[in-house]
Amino acid sequence: MSLYWECPYGQCDGSGIRVDEARDVATDCRCREARRRALRTSSLRSSIPRKYREVSFDRAPMPSIAAAAPAQVRAVRQYIRDLDENLRKGRGLWLYGTVGTGKTTLAMLVSKAALDAGHGVAIYSLPRLLAEIRTTYDDDSDRTYTALLDRLADVDLLHIDDVGTEKTSDWVLEQLYSIINARYEEERSVVITTNLEREALADQIHERTVSRLEEMCEVLPLWGADRRRQDPERDIA
Repeated sequence: MSLYWECPYGQCDGSGIRVDEARDVATDCRCREARRRALRTSSLRSSIPRKYREVSFDRAPMPSIAAAAPAQVRAVRQYIRDLDENLRKGRGLWLYGTVGTGKTTLAMLVSKAALDAGHGVAIYSLPRLLAEIRTTYDDDSDRTYTALLDRLADVDLLHIDDVGTEKTSDWVLEQLYSIINARYEEERSVVITTNLEREALADQIHERTVSRLEEMCEVLPLWGADRRRQDPERDIA
């Protein structure tokens, strides 16, 4: 991210300090803690993928997703309306179901809203996140690995796509557990998408990880036909 920071509350000049010139008093702005976390987590992948940069409740494919899953879309709208409170309390979303039903689109709506509100967000597919963790081993430094896990634990919202698609190994299970458990303990929000139902996901990534996700997240199932086949020009995940 840029070193320039714009206060999301319009209460300071981006420094995190409010100055009352009449009283000659300086106090911490509401944005100071968010600014600190955003700077600390600036090396994480936080950009919305190109296909989802214009995502909106009012643009395709959202009307068709809302028609097929109205309760789930209402739940995502409500989550975004209460975004600051949800992130403050570490509440997240777990979207699961068949391919092409809108899981990633809904998750990207949440991540985009969080970024627009000035929150720190990290967006990864699980395979890409695991690949990034592996690169820390190239430095042969425990501190580099630990620093990445610390940043993943500290960011306001961690968005992980395609959980359960990676090839399972003891190493994969341990990395995913470490990330989810750190956010569980720090009461940080996660948004995950997966094609697997609860028991199948527990078989894939282990019960202890799924149990934590259940406590952290509202679970939203999305079922139906693959909309990509109905309209291949649109990206619906």
